Amino acid sequence: MEVMVCGRQSERDYYEVLGIAPDASAEEIRRAYHRLAFQCHPDRNRKSEEANKKMQEINEAYAILSDPIKRREFDLPRGYSRRVPKFKKGSKVKISVNSPSPYRGQTGVVDKEPVNDAFRFWYMVRIESKGLTTARRFAEEELE
Repeated sequence: MEVMVCGRQSERDYYEVLGIAPDASAEEIRRAYHRLAFQCHPDRNRKSEEANKKMQEINEAYAILSDPIKRREFDLPRGYSRRVPKFKKGSKVKISVNSPSPYRGQTGVVDKEPVNDAFRFWYMVRIESKGLTTARRFAEEELE
């Protein structure tokens, strides 16, 4: 299925390429990619041109959908804005090492249900450090 954007043809629907729903989790995306890559890899298909094209399409879909920021940019114009939070209240999370927070690399617990703005979910995380408990707000991208 080709997607029409402003009267012109755009890239394929990457969810359809991987055979998953728009609300698929990161784990479901990864599993779908690995399943299809195994089936369609050109080395398994006698280096056919069709398998090569299919593999390129699968790789492109995975590159977009596995990156939270690229996925959001792909989803918004297509109306896939109904998103589900990655974590729920009580989930154990790790602060990303790429986070600007002084708590990067530490583990905490999501203290409240996440709050959604136009771009991401925000989480209140309770972190214990040096015997003290701190609750801090983190963007979805900062948590693993």
